[in-house]
This record gives sequence, structure tokens and C-alpha cells, in this order.
Amino acid sequence: MKNLLSMTAVAVIVGCASSANADCGTVSVANMNWQSGELLANVDKFILENGFGCQVEFVPGDTVPTITSMVEKGAPDIAGESWVDLVPEIVKRGVDEHRIVNIGPALSDGGIQGWYIPKFIVDAHPDIKTVDDALAHPELFPAPENASKGAVFNGPAGSGGSVVSAQLFKAYDGAGKGFELVDPGTQAGLDGAMSKAYERKEGWMGYYWSPTALLGKFEMVRLEAGVAHDASEWKRCNTVSDCTDPHRNEWPKDNVVTLVSQRLVDSDKVGVVEYLGKRSWNNDTVSSVMAWMTETQASGEDGAKYFFKEHPDVWKTWLNADVAEKISAGL
Repeated sequence: MKNLLSMTAVAVIVGCASSANADCGTVSVANMNWQSGELLANVDKFILENGFGCQVEFVPGDTVPTITSMVEKGAPDIAGESWVDLVPEIVKRGVDEHRIVNIGPALSDGGIQGWYIPKFIVDAHPDIKTVDDALAHPELFPAPENASKGAVFNGPAGSGGSVVSAQLFKAYDGAGKGFELVDPGTQAGLDGAMSKAYERKEGWMGYYWSPTALLGKFEMVRLEAGVAHDASEWKRCNTVSDCTDPHRNEWPKDNVVTLVSQRLVDSDKVGVVEYLGKRSWNNDTVSSVMAWMTETQASGEDGAKYFFKEHPDVWKTWLNADVAEKISAGL
């Protein structure tokens, strides 16, 4: 009789689990091929599996192919960190044709680019707030090969950030103010230059972006442009390498959202779409987790577990109490 009761109990538990999985079914999630995208995919996977009883299937992801596939083939179901400003026409077509749904921001403060300087420089010189303020002090940001000049480090060669930085260097008359525009070559070269200067407590100024592990590790301050963003001027000249008369301009914030398939919206019975609509975090949170991942050589799965343990104040706001309790139990 004891064995029969045990078998019955197991059958009930298995039956309940199967029912939960049946309600949610299989959900395909794009596992993006950059660190923050991989981290978010693993956060979603853990929550969908442990909180909603879904069976999550990872598919390799990247911005253009993933969003294009969602629009043309209806899969994957979720692209958690979608930089939609890179493919505005494709996204518009997908929304207009009811193939994808923009469920809301993944990054609450958007993707951020600009010129950064160390916080310890700002602390020592609180008058430095804008690009012009910094360019008035070449002595604080010495060039690596010529200390009599200041340096602005450009973005990695061939990147969109390098084109814009070069144009803004002209617009702010960096050369006339005693600065050189330094080409770091690769991202590794840029990272190395910032890291070396920061660890030695030396001045550094240059292009960078967030969310990134390095900005989670080092306290850097983004310089204000001193002017508002002008979209038409940005398109006309700031992003065109051979334009000869660039104007000063503020970097735009990239819209980083979560896209879901129309199929998921129509078939969702357990609240997955509602969760995704609430699931948003800021650059500081993401960058801090990425810094830990980089330092410990952790995977996206490990990073997700670290996030759950370190930031319950963030993820518990995304979920109702019952689901949040399941996530805690799953950890």
C-alpha cells in the first residue's frame, strides 16, 4: 500500500508538471551572440522554465538574421535584446504585417554611446561636464605617444562609433584645441587603453558604449555634448565619413526592446507575454553582472543565476508573488 501511495503521488506530481508544460508548450528564444544578449536570454530561460513551466529552446541569434527570421518565418518566439534602430524598415514591416510585436524596452535607459572620462577626473575637476569642458584641458588626457598633446581615443576600426567619433572630433575642433584622435585598432586595443589608464589613475578620454563589462568594472562618466540631438544632421554628416562640415551633436540613445512573435502573443495562456512586458533593466545593472561574468569567465547561465541572487529587487518587480517564489525555489 505504501508503494502504491508513493507511485500515485509521483504520478500526480508528474501530471501537474506535464499540464503546466502543456499550457505553455515550447518557446524558442534567440540566444544572442554578444554578452548582454546571452545574459538576458538565460534570464528569460530560467524564468520561463521555473516560473511558467515552459520548455525553452535556444536558437543562435544576431540582430539582423534573428529579426528577419521572425518577420519572414515567425520564429524564434522571443528576441530579448533587439537593437531595432539597426533594422528599422524590417521591424516596421513585421509590426505592420502583424508578424512581430514590440513588447517594450529591454534596456530601460536604452543603448548608450558617447565619449567617456574616468570618474576620478570628474571628482578632481567638477567643472568638466561637457565635451568642450574636457577639450579645454589637454594636459589632463595626455596622448600615449606625445604627452604635449591631449588624446581622444576613437572607436574600434571599421565600427560605426569610429566614424561618428572622427566626425565629432572635427566638429569640436579637437586638433585646434591640442588633441590627437588616436586609433586603437581593435576593441581589445580600446579596452586595453582604457584599463591601463584607469588602473594607473591617469586621464583618459574616448569613445565607448553601454551596457558593457568594462563600464561595469570602471567608474566612467559620459560627457554631455552641450547640444541637443539633431537627427537630420546626424544622418547628413555625423555618420558619413567623407562629409567635410560636421556639426556638434549629441549621441542618440538606441532603442533596445524585446520582440515577440505574433504566434506567442496569440497562444500564450500562462502570462509569458505579460512578464516580458514588465521585464526591463538598466545599463548599470547589466554592466555590473557582465563585469562579474568577464572577471570569472562565467557563462550566460552562470551570469543569470548571479543576477537572480544579487538583484532580487529588480527581478521580483517583473513577477507576481507566486511566480517569484518559484524562481527562488529554482535557485
